[in-house]
Amino acid sequence: MRILIMVAHPDDIDFGSGGSVATWTGDGHEVSYCLVTDGDAGGFDEGISRPDMAVLRRKEQTAAAAILGVTDLHFLGWPDGRVYVTHELRRDLTRVIRTVRPDRVVTSSPTRNLRSMYGSHPDHTAVGEAVMCAVYPDARNPFAHPELLADEGLTAHTVGELWITHMGEGADTYIDTTDAYQRKVEALLAHESQTAHMEDLRGRMWAWGRVQAKAAGFGEDRLAEGYLVLDTR
Repeated sequence: MRILIMVAHPDDIDFGSGGSVATWTGDGHEVSYCLVTDGDAGGFDEGISRPDMAVLRRKEQTAAAAILGVTDLHFLGWPDGRVYVTHELRRDLTRVIRTVRPDRVVTSSPTRNLRSMYGSHPDHTAVGEAVMCAVYPDARNPFAHPELLADEGLTAHTVGELWITHMGEGADTYIDTTDAYQRKVEALLAHESQTAHMEDLRGRMWAWGRVQAKAAGFGEDRLAEGYLVLDTR
């Protein structure tokens, strides 16, 4: 199976789906990443210029992806903190979908979570909505974004299923990530500009995984990551 994960920032995948990615690649699935921004507005070192931060975060994401078994990364370079659902963004996401031709697309929720400010970053919700538009109707419609076919030879592609991350109580599918916990943490530590200051990162990720595992009905020693799965055939 080909799986394409499309998110706003470097480290979004590793926080939300790092255990799932390690599990999927371990099972032999092909996983690709699409990062809409370079995360140039992130980090806590004011001595690093924003262009240099963008370069650094691409390097960190590439290193983190390798830890989880992923080498196919698509960086779109949109400005961090200024992502909106536009026709141009939908086109760029459609381009990646038609290039990778995945069976499954994974993205962030397009709706604001009123119980979690961190889970409702405007870039996350904008990317979630734009990805949903790219999956349906854009990528499968040969008449959408005609320049992709005329200029780049990218034919229409229908994605079979769409997985939405960070759904909390709205999740209906859970991946047991217990055995992948250590690799998830290692991937997050590769994002040094974002995680070096965090106290007890391992404990936070363990606690979050336990909440998901409890919702899934897994055993007390298990960890999980939850999704809402949509049939998009």
